[in-house]
Amino acid sequence: MDFEYIRGITFAPFAERGVLSRETAKESLRAMKERTGADTVLLAPGGVQKTAQSVEIRYDTERTMSDRELMEFISYAKSLELKVFIKPTVNCLNGTWRAHINFFDEDVPCEPKWSEWFASYTQFQLHYAQIAERMHCEMFIAGCEMVMAEHREQEWRKLIGDIRKVYHGPVSYNTDKYQEHNVKWWDCVDVISSSGYYPADDWENQLDRIENVVEKYQKPFFFAETGCMSTVGSSLRPNDWEVEGDVSLSEQEEWYKKAFHAMEKRPWIRGAVLWSWNPSLGSEEEAKGHRYYEIYGKPAEAVVKQFFERGERL
Repeated sequence: MDFEYIRGITFAPFAERGVLSRETAKESLRAMKERTGADTVLLAPGGVQKTAQSVEIRYDTERTMSDRELMEFISYAKSLELKVFIKPTVNCLNGTWRAHINFFDEDVPCEPKWSEWFASYTQFQLHYAQIAERMHCEMFIAGCEMVMAEHREQEWRKLIGDIRKVYHGPVSYNTDKYQEHNVKWWDCVDVISSSGYYPADDWENQLDRIENVVEKYQKPFFFAETGCMSTVGSSLRPNDWEVEGDVSLSEQEEWYKKAFHAMEKRPWIRGAVLWSWNPSLGSEEEAKGHRYYEIYGKPAEAVVKQFFERGERL
């Protein structure tokens, strides 16, 4: 399956109810397209469970965008001629990273079970797969960075099959950095994707490893997430949002240059979705003082635009 080059950005990830219905969100999306040249917006509706060992995933509370505002925002994005990817993502309310969601592999009475969790996770994914189908979204990504769950191969295969019954576009799954070779069920998705948070000087080594996976499964590949904070030290640990340091716009800029240079030498990489873009933008001067992943108003923004423009010709 051939894929057009993906030039995307994740917009307002895990937005709470009401965020996407504000006029500022529409203004920000317009600015995102105009300033970066992105042709794709990724929306990540957030489901929540209490802890990493809870088996109920909720997506009907104030913590999650409403279906109506999600669909209206998708319609608006499409009116701007943006492609829309949907990636429903579960998070733990107690702050534990979703990668640590895990249960006993053999059922034990009175203990939470994989079967219970996957039943809830499947309901969560199918809810948004139906919206993706109704709104003609260009891709559905069945979750993100579920590292401890990925070995449950049969459950994932069944989930992907269930998604295909209601959504008829391309289906992917976003594994975490360093995990691309550990997923054994890539053959059942249309495109492989992962989170590309690799140290600035380690891209070639990691892409060599990922290339072996792509060759094995003969699937297209893109980075469903990638980025680096504008913080001193972040280029060495771009996956670590808790890095403490002064603002360094140049370190973020240089990380993007190195990452894109490495990607462009590999024609099997079919683009990237960057992390991330805020639903409300302040002044550019204010933005230059922010040390998180956003690129708005920072030197990295121009690097991204150049990369996306070159992507048309790759």
